[in-house]
Amino acid sequence: MRARILTASAASLMMTATAAWAASATAVSVATNGGSSSSNATAYGNADATAYSGATNGGRSIANSTAYGNRYGYAGSDAVAVSDHGLAISNSRADARGMYGGSALASSESLAGAVHGVAISNSVADAWGMYGGTAESRSYSTALSRYGYADSNSLARSHGSWGGRAVSNSDSLADTYGGVARSSVVADSRAGWRASARADGIGISRSGPARASNVNVRSISRTSMYGNGHSRGVAIEVR
Repeated sequence: MRARILTASAASLMMTATAAWAASATAVSVATNGGSSSSNATAYGNADATAYSGATNGGRSIANSTAYGNRYGYAGSDAVAVSDHGLAISNSRADARGMYGGSALASSESLAGAVHGVAISNSVADAWGMYGGTAESRSYSTALSRYGYADSNSLARSHGSWGGRAVSNSDSLADTYGGVARSSVVADSRAGWRASARADGIGISRSGPARASNVNVRSISRTSMYGNGHSRGVAIEVR
């Protein structure tokens, strides 16, 4: 029953995916009865990419989504993978570039869910802002598992220079009941020559009684040549 719910949820997301930007890519793959599904979506330009995969009865699902934004710097990427008694891997990456007063926004979100299986979620967001431009990276990763293993990793990097502004936000959640949960977060902002850098990282890991739960959070801001920086890191572990 839970497998049907997971598959139905993924299918609902697949049906509602729309192209909202100049470049858009959508990939969908579903496997049943122990099969293997793989979906890959890549978008270039003022880009948006989505990829969804689902598998049941011991199957394997892998979703990969990548977006490169180079037209005043928007990039959005989403990947979702669900599996029943199997393996679910979701990878999302967004890369945006902005300069000459423009803004670069890289927003990456990854979700992996498994029932009696393994869920691995990876999200990376990169943004660059130069010559008064603003670079903002947002990375969100979620791994959910029931009586299995949940591993969530989120990385957000922003670079600002020559009066630019860099902001990084990275969130990671690993949640399992009766299993093992691991969550890793990195927020890294760098600024040079009268630029500013801000990094915020939040990591949450939750597992059932007498089970393993681990959180690793790193929040880094680096400045040079009259720049200014601020960083904040929060780690929450629940057992």
